[in-house]
Parts: sequence; structure tokens; C-alpha cells
Amino acid sequence: MAHCPGRGESRAERGTGLVGRAARAGGTGSPGPHLPARAFVNRAAVVMPAPSAGRISDVRATTVAVPLEAPLRHANGVHPGYFVRTLVEVETDEGLVGLGEVGGGGNSAAQAVEALRPTLLGEDPYALERLRWKCANPVQALYVPLEQMFAAIEFACLDIQGQVAGRPVSDLIGGRLRARVPFAAYLFYRHVAAGAGGERDAETMVAHAGDLVARYGFRTLKLKGGVHPPDHDVEVVTALRRAFPAARLRLDPNSVWSVEDAIRVAKRCEPIGLEYLEDPTWGLAGMARVSRNTWIPTATNTVVVHFDQVPAAVALQAVGVILVDPHFWGGILGAKKLAGVAETFNLGLGMHSGGELGVSLAAMLHFAAATPNLAFAADAHYHHLRDDVIAGGPFRYEDGAIAVPTAPGLGVRLDADKVGRYAEAFARQGAYDYHQDPRRPGWFVVFPGDSERYAAPGT
Repeated sequence: MAHCPGRGESRAERGTGLVGRAARAGGTGSPGPHLPARAFVNRAAVVMPAPSAGRISDVRATTVAVPLEAPLRHANGVHPGYFVRTLVEVETDEGLVGLGEVGGGGNSAAQAVEALRPTLLGEDPYALERLRWKCANPVQALYVPLEQMFAAIEFACLDIQGQVAGRPVSDLIGGRLRARVPFAAYLFYRHVAAGAGGERDAETMVAHAGDLVARYGFRTLKLKGGVHPPDHDVEVVTALRRAFPAARLRLDPNSVWSVEDAIRVAKRCEPIGLEYLEDPTWGLAGMARVSRNTWIPTATNTVVVHFDQVPAAVALQAVGVILVDPHFWGGILGAKKLAGVAETFNLGLGMHSGGELGVSLAAMLHFAAATPNLAFAADAHYHHLRDDVIAGGPFRYEDGAIAVPTAPGLGVRLDADKVGRYAEAFARQGAYDYHQDPRRPGWFVVFPGDSERYAAPGT
């Protein structure tokens, strides 16, 4: 018959397990000769209350305009001297604040983020799948770039989770495999401004690359092409190869070339030894034609930006490298899912840059630290910025790499003074059209590019 504690006698008072049974049998609770001593250690079960993140009580968005060293030209337009980014703060009723960040192609995303506020209030910052479906279901996302808005929310929620756990975000997503993340020097043709810029030919671009290598230690160089005719970009990467024989080189014309031009350029670049040729033309079918006609791997951050595009890309063998961006893929966890898919199909994985400030860069660093198959140096416009909004100043490059934050959460906090200053700058300067060049009135891009659309070499 099972023994039950006597009336008025608790189980703790009677003893439990082997120790209790020995005491009830008249023993002292000491182990007998036939049982190991450790079997008789009676440890009281003490359940400590888990730290609480609380529930989401507020969502705030602030748009800032942070200056660049010089305007950055690309095949589709120009960044006219500053980046516009929207900072996101998610606060809980426990007083915790998580940070996120999102771009907008030169526009503020504050209204879109704040439109999610009623959906988020009262929610658990740990319930990320629930939040993803509430904020960014795929039908809704056909009309608004909700994945990017949700990514900023997810960054903030992971930041809160890390603060509660006392661990960096990289520890929450698998643990860091690298303490430092290597980056590429991002070489743009630049308009002149405040004594900087003016790169428009091989000589000036080589000088610019040399300055960046000397200042930051980059070992990978990426040319943002497509501004001038294709042969001009070939001349520039050829000069870069001569000047930096050990560097890894990439070329990205932002999809503006025709398939035929892309194949011709790829053939000319094969002796140069490009690491990959990024988005040489538009569309999966076009990329597949290019891929079949060169040994240089093709890479993309434009034709594979949703999971439903991956099967077609694999079937067509359209690309060799996918450039993941946690913003485009709905957050760090979405980017991790893509990394798993890329690993399954043995596709290369790099990381795209959309002009991040320190909050987004911290999220990207944590993702990169915990993603084993991120085999290429990451892209970042970061070295073009004159300042940042995070406390302590901008992240620092060392030997072409940036250290992954080790503090809990994302590991960065906002500098309130700088946020205020650059919010005022946005109010003063306003948004800009990413797809125009103020110095080329009336110009707009057409795919594929032609002699009338390209800027003349030397301009």
C-alpha cells in the first residue's frame, strides 16, 4: 500500500525519495553499503522566478538623415550626400527598450512602422512567429514592404530577449562562430562634395581604394558599376587588379546590363579573377543565361529576395551566390532560414548592404557571427558615413573586419543627442528619390542600359 504523509505532516517534513524511505524505516538517512552515497543526497527543489520581458507597451519610430562623405552614384540613381534611416524603439511594461532600424529608399518609414503599433501593443516580445504573421502576412506584403518593417520589430524584440537573458543576440540564434566579421570596401563612383569624392575613372578609383585599404585594412574590393558604359567598368576593375593583386574583387552593375553585354563583360573579366559578378542583368532567366556562359559565379540581391523565388533560381541554376539581407528576409531569423536553404543546395551566401546605421549593422553582425556558411566578406556602406547615432561613436574597422558586440541584446544603445541632431537634419533636408540624380536633370534608368542612358566616361 502506498505510503501517504500523516495528517498535519508535509511531504517535505516526512522526507522524499530514498532518504525519506530510509528515515521512515528507522534509519538515519545514511546510505547503506549497497547504494552509492550520491543517491541519498536530498536537494530541495528551488524554482527561481524567471526574469520577465513583460509585454509590448509602446512602439516609437524616428527618422534621421546621417551625412555621407560624398554622394554615391549607382546605376539606378544616387544617394545625394546622406542616408535616410528610421530608428525603431520597442518598449515593454517592464521598462525594457529594444532597438531596430529600417531603410526606405531615401524615404521615412516611420508612418509604416507606427501603423503596426496597435497590432503590437500587449504582445509578448518572445512570440516572434505570432508577431510575424500578425505584422507581415504574405498577402499584405504584396502591397507594402512589410517584411522590412517587421525586421525592425524583430531586431528590437531579440534585443529585449538578449537583455533579459544577459546574452548577446548571437547566442540566441545558435551561438557565435566568429568574433569578427570581415567586410568589403564598397567602391562607388562619387560626385564631389566638401573636398571628397570625384571618382570617375580607373586612376581616381584606384586611389580611392588605396585610401580605404590603408585606413580600414580591407582585403576585398567591390566596385559599384553600371553608371558608365560596361567597358568602362572593365577598365576600372582591370586597374584595381593590377594595383591590388591579392585582393578579392567583385563587380555589381545593379542589373542594368543586357544579357549580351553581361556575357561579354564576364568573358573579359575571367582573366581578372572576379570573386563573383553581382546582378549583371535583370531577371532569373537572364541571370541563368549569363551563368551558363561564364565560370565566374553570379550573385544576386535583386532576383532572389523571397523564399518562393529560391526554387526557380535553383531549377534554372540562375545564381551561385545569394546575398542575404536580414531586412529583406523579414529579420535575423528569416535570414537564418535562408542560410539553411542555401546550405541545402550548396549555394554561396554573402550579405547585402542597404546603407545601414549602427543598429542594423549590429543585427547583421550577430547574424553573421552565428551563420557558418556566410563564406564571403559582407557588404557595408558603413565606411562612407561621417557619423552614426549609436552611443560611443561608429563601429571601428580593424584589418577590414568589425568585432561582434558582446553586451546583452544587440549590444548597442542610441546616443540621444545625435538622434535629435539627425532627426532635425531629416526634417530640414527631407526625403530623396533614390532613382534620380540631381546632377543629371530629367535622367532616369531604363533596363537594359544604352549609350544614351549611361554617364559618359570621365563624368
